[in-house]
Amino acid sequence: MSDSDIDSPVRRYVELGLRLGRHNPDIVDSYYGPKQWRDRIDAEPVRPAEELRDAAGELIAEFDADTHLGSARARWLRSQTVGLHTVARHLAGERIGYLDEVELCYGVRPERITTDEVMAAQHALDRALKGASDEASAPLSQRLAAMRERHVIPVDKLRGVIDNLAQELRARTRAAFGLPDEEGVSFDLVSDKPWSGFNVYQGGFHSLVTINTDLPVLSTSIAHLIAHEAYPGHHTEGCRKELGLVRERGQLEQSIALIGTPSCLLAEGLADLGLEALVGPDTHAATEPMLRDAGVHIELESVQALSVFSETLARARGTLALMLHADAAPVDDVVRTAQQWFVIDEARATQMVRFLTDPTWRAYVFCYAEGHRLCRAFMAGDPRRFARLLDEQFTPQELAAAA
Repeated sequence: MSDSDIDSPVRRYVELGLRLGRHNPDIVDSYYGPKQWRDRIDAEPVRPAEELRDAAGELIAEFDADTHLGSARARWLRSQTVGLHTVARHLAGERIGYLDEVELCYGVRPERITTDEVMAAQHALDRALKGASDEASAPLSQRLAAMRERHVIPVDKLRGVIDNLAQELRARTRAAFGLPDEEGVSFDLVSDKPWSGFNVYQGGFHSLVTINTDLPVLSTSIAHLIAHEAYPGHHTEGCRKELGLVRERGQLEQSIALIGTPSCLLAEGLADLGLEALVGPDTHAATEPMLRDAGVHIELESVQALSVFSETLARARGTLALMLHADAAPVDDVVRTAQQWFVIDEARATQMVRFLTDPTWRAYVFCYAEGHRLCRAFMAGDPRRFARLLDEQFTPQELAAAA
């Protein structure tokens, strides 16, 4: 397909993202668009951030005045470009308030969780885990640490567990939402990363999913991790949008995934919701037989109680980020708060805060809790609406209005 066949503002949007990626490669999460576009950008001198900021501003005005792309598509592109404009401003050295950065990049205004809310969730978990075990009188931190230890998947079994779960979730995803015949996912185990799992959609209906083994991988969360990254999460979304939007409609803006844009919020939200959309609201009861078949176990009642606590903690991560970047709290203080709120050891708390301090990901944390909230409200228990999330372009504002 030649450049002349593509809407000029769409091409310039893609090129803007690629040029920003020359400043920081992490900005371009994935790209499978026309090779000649990337080759041209890679061959040119790095454009000054100020020039890219101005180019983004011009694109925003162009999408506002759009007369031929269609209003929904132009709104989506405008929303994305506002995020890129903010990224360019940051690269140009402008000081942007943290709350404003989150809202401009991801389309939501974050709110804090209170210590009282976290403590109430902790007390509820404490009561739920008071069972008739020898540990009943031990502090919650000890009981949780022991519970996590009992659910560690041995490293020598991890790849087999991943493969078994992926096969089962893939079959269910194909039946529920459809997958291209030629799709596939490669899984790789890595270390020294700030995240637990990461998907790179490579185009051609294929993804590379890397899973971080710096900290033990638990049977309590492995099914959610595979669902989030692959089936029916990020990989499935990539396949469905490549098939329907890129190949069938020629919407090449979808061939690039860019950090710092609202599509990240919805991608993380639907990925976090994916297991629930696939197997129903009691995800642990539904996946326990799959885990058993894969050779690992979960203590169902305890894990279900921990799951309720974890929903509160999803919001708490954002508040830790606000402490760091809006309140300028010392990192050590935030690590201690993470230990207290999440009832985890220093190593896990440090890993969590490491993600929140990374310049690329510091605002990204809100994509999870806020994205999940928006996508769950939109789905409202109807998997057919989840299929729309996989297939269609939405802005956060449109999703909220349609819920």
